[in-house]
Amino acid sequence: MGRARVLIVGSGQGGFQVAASLRDEGFDGPIAIIGEEPGLPYQRPPLSKAYLTGKAHEEQVRLRPASFYESRNIELLVPERALSIARDQQLVKLESGHRLEYKHLVLATGARPRRIRVVGVELDGVFTLRCLAEAEAIRTGLESATNIVIIGAGFIGLEIAAVARAMGLTTHIIDFAERPLKRSVSAKTGNFLTEAHTEQGVQFHFMTAISEITGADGRVTGVATTDGRHFPADLVVIGIGVEPNVELARDAGLKIDNGIVVDRQLLTADPSISAIGDSANYPTDFFPHPVRIESVQNAVDQARCVAARLAGKPAPYRKVPWFWSDQGQYKLQIAGVAQEGDDAVVRGDMASGKFSVFRFRDGRLSCVESVNQAADHLAARKLIEKSTQLSSEQAGDSTISLSQLAA
Repeated sequence: MGRARVLIVGSGQGGFQVAASLRDEGFDGPIAIIGEEPGLPYQRPPLSKAYLTGKAHEEQVRLRPASFYESRNIELLVPERALSIARDQQLVKLESGHRLEYKHLVLATGARPRRIRVVGVELDGVFTLRCLAEAEAIRTGLESATNIVIIGAGFIGLEIAAVARAMGLTTHIIDFAERPLKRSVSAKTGNFLTEAHTEQGVQFHFMTAISEITGADGRVTGVATTDGRHFPADLVVIGIGVEPNVELARDAGLKIDNGIVVDRQLLTADPSISAIGDSANYPTDFFPHPVRIESVQNAVDQARCVAARLAGKPAPYRKVPWFWSDQGQYKLQIAGVAQEGDDAVVRGDMASGKFSVFRFRDGRLSCVESVNQAADHLAARKLIEKSTQLSSEQAGDSTISLSQLAA
């Protein structure tokens, strides 16, 4: 590509990794990252964990210091917003009025929290958690709050609940499903987490929804549910999932279907534009249809794949998706992607808090959910990657070495 510009829209983990990996691959052309948030790119996972507890601060969650970008000649345009793409001219128009040319454009636009449309959502003390500023506001709120209500029993909700209970707050979680993480883990793992958090004092309220967030003098005072209950709250966190930021791609005429549609090399229908991370919907060998994965691993590995292609080493993206979530004393790690109907086999003793749930789809291992079992998780990633034949009997037999099977 010579001295042509690679332009990256999105300064999150994926966008950063494209730029860093391009330099690692020996690409010496101009690289620019456009990011809407001020400051240097940072890690998002600690925001609902170590950052809220005060164990991590802004400097510690930054991906690299300013000197990294200077020494590698990576232009960082922040805070700045990309308004539109002129594909015929290979130009991106910025909110500042500038127009940037590109030889190749990488859309790493990420996702944003879903909002709920109820009275009171605009009150002080009501938050979502996606960015550093929101994490800082929630951390400050936790220090003075007595009651917190978390709307949504997903990863964010459970992680914040663990932090809040450790700080002594009365903690309620409200969700319309019948268990936590319903779309992400098996009933066995979900029920275990319900019991584990309940033992720590978290109060779950399933199969109900929010009717109103109440307040006084512009400040939140509680949450009302559709079944007629009311819970006092000094702090409310909404964690009902995210939606991909696809507007820039959609307005440029690129195909959208639960994200920006890309092929196995993470290219859109426009050969000059790639998409990665939370906003990209891609085909995979590990699920029956294209998926959009919201994880750091996926963003980083896809970024490396795109960087290698731009550096002259094209290859299809084929990485096993994996995730993790720290919830108090429990570390949940997931390898693969399951469907709700997949069979579930437990390995280990759930009562001990150390176990794995192996999921099978049509007799094939699809996913493994491990709680405080890092070795199982590492083996599972290899087993799924290699499509190793594993029976449900083998999965449930703790005397059989998974690492040997995965070797």
